[in-house]
Amino acid sequence: MSQNKNIEELIRQLKGGWFSSAEKRRQAAAQLGRLGDRRAVEPLVYALSDKDWKVRNFAADSLRELGDKRAAKPLIRTLGDNNRYVRCQVAVALGFLGDGQAVEPLIRALGDNDNQVRCNAAEALGRLGDNRAVGPLTQAFFKSGDIYIAQALGRLGAVEPLIRALGNNDNTVRANAVDALGLSGDGRAVEPLTRALQDRDPGVRSAAETALFRLRKVKNPC
Repeated sequence: MSQNKNIEELIRQLKGGWFSSAEKRRQAAAQLGRLGDRRAVEPLVYALSDKDWKVRNFAADSLRELGDKRAAKPLIRTLGDNNRYVRCQVAVALGFLGDGQAVEPLIRALGDNDNQVRCNAAEALGRLGDNRAVGPLTQAFFKSGDIYIAQALGRLGAVEPLIRALGNNDNTVRANAVDALGLSGDGRAVEPLTRALQDRDPGVRSAAETALFRLRKVKNPC
């Protein structure tokens, strides 16, 4: 079967409703993203409303693979899905689409009741690179100390809150802040990381060594 006929068949399968089994719709939703054909965008958006959560999940992942910004608004709506796995996948997809209208919804998702959704939203915000996320991510990091939130701050170049976190009493918070500073590529992180080599916790000291190595490698790639 030619790719053109294959895509048409998969689209029919995906939109088959009661005439297509859930398993067939899942397979179609997963395969359409891999084929890379933009004709699949509209059917995949349609599938974000499928009654089967796995179909919705595969549809979100395929829309991530296709990278078409027409999917941004439908994915944003699906960020409120009642299934945690779907919300997780949608957050990832929105980070890859690179559409700024996803920033505020992803900021709200930092308050999701599921930890993995919060982590994926933070990672997506770091990928989008929009400074509107710095304040909410900072608040979320000081509340949770989560590594994904710290790394998002690092990718956004928000070194000041990470440096402040090096004075936190929690060893994990300090270690995660150190790790994120190593990702920041910002020369302002060198001095605080050097001081962290003397931290009372061996895990923080080890993380500081790795972060300094990473930071210097970024600054001097040769």
